[in-house]
This record gives sequence, structure tokens and C-alpha cells, in this order.
Amino acid sequence: MNIKIETKNLSFYYGSFKALEDINVAVYEKAITAFIGPSGCGKSTFLRIFNRMNELISGVRIEGEVLIDGIDIYNPSVDAVRIRKMVGMVFQKPNPFSKSIYENIAFGPRLYGVKRRSELGSVVESSLKKAALWKEVKHKLSSSALELSGGQQQRLCIARALAMDPEILLMDEPCSALDPASTLRIEDLMQELKAKYTIIIVTHNMQQAARTSDYTAFFMIDNIGEPGRLIEFGETNQIFTSPANNKTEEYITGRFG
Repeated sequence: MNIKIETKNLSFYYGSFKALEDINVAVYEKAITAFIGPSGCGKSTFLRIFNRMNELISGVRIEGEVLIDGIDIYNPSVDAVRIRKMVGMVFQKPNPFSKSIYENIAFGPRLYGVKRRSELGSVVESSLKKAALWKEVKHKLSSSALELSGGQQQRLCIARALAMDPEILLMDEPCSALDPASTLRIEDLMQELKAKYTIIIVTHNMQQAARTSDYTAFFMIDNIGEPGRLIEFGETNQIFTSPANNKTEEYITGRFG
């Protein structure tokens, strides 16, 4: 399996505070990789490094390399806007725009120059189908996205990200605000999407990581105020059945975290 994303000796700072230390990991193409670990260990910070969203916070600094398809995305010659188009993101809480369902999907493509109504309509339909939402909303595209259920809103946010035709999809606790039935829909959807997209999910739900991911990375901190570190990375089945590190086993079995 090909490597899509790779970090080399990566450390990340908020001002003088080192949030992540010396992270070396490879994320494989067209697979689901789960980031697990206790709160405060830097999972979400690490996730946002891949689409350069952390740059929007003043005082942040990176050491080391972040490679996508072998290209260092923090090289000054690389356009951050292009990276954010290539790397879509879905957040913990559904965050649809206070616009119609149609406009939620069309907003991004329109910004990038898609103007023809027929082309926008095709993108909207295709994106909603990929997010398994089309059948539920095709007759009410002009209705407010805020009228949808929580699970539908989250699938709409996934469709909105897919409308930009990304190669990578980042999902930061995408099911934590959803009921069990909606969570299952999102998990099933992830399995369908990995045929085309590289997916990384941050989750505190050990069962979800075990169910959905192909690979798992376990992060932790030794003490409050110290940087997060990658403790173990491997195929999910191996991580959950025979972890190499005692700390991984203790976390997975609920003895800490």
C-alpha cells in the first residue's frame, strides 16, 4: 500500500509550548487511520497540521517535515489554499452554513470558479450521493440546512468537503455529537469513501476505532504540560489484540485515559 502522508521528526509549538514532539508516522493511501489517545495528547493538533489549519493561530511553529505525496507542504513554495482544497475536514460538531442545502455544497466550488448552474447542480448531486444523503434531501435542496437532523447535518458537512474534490479527508471526532444510529451511518459511509479517499479520524471511542480503521496511531503525554508523543502505530487488529507497548494496552483496556 502506498504512503500518502508522512511526517519526519515533527515537533509543533504554540508559542514556547511544545505540543508535539518528534512524531514520525506514515499514513497509507485509501485507508482509514485512527488517532487515539487521552485528552490533551495532541491528536487534533496533529490532524490540523495536515491541512495547515494551525497556521491560522498566531505564534505557532513547526519543526521537521510534513509530506503529502512526497512534497513538503510547509515549504514556502507550496500554496496553503491548494493544500486546504486537497485536504478536506469534518469537525466534531456539525457546522452547516445557515444557507440552503444546495448553497452549502455549491459554496466552495463557486469560490473556485465553477459558475454554470448545470455544473454546480452536478457537483451538488454527486457530493450528496457520495455522502449517502441525496435520496433524503433531493426534493428540498432549497430548504435550510439547519432544518436537517444532527446526523444529516454531519453527512451534509462531509458532502460539502467532498464537493471540493479532495484526496484526503480529516475527521475530528465526527460522531461524538451524534446518536448511535447516526454514528453507524457515518461509519458505514467512511467504509464506502475509503475506496477513493485517504481518511484520518480522531476518536476517543475505542470500539469505533476498532470497527472502522485499518491502521491506528496511539498518542499520549507523560505528564500535564509535556508534549504529546506517538507511542505506537500499526494495523488496527495488531494494536487492539497484541500491542507492542504496555501503555497502549493499558489505554485500550481502560486502565488509564
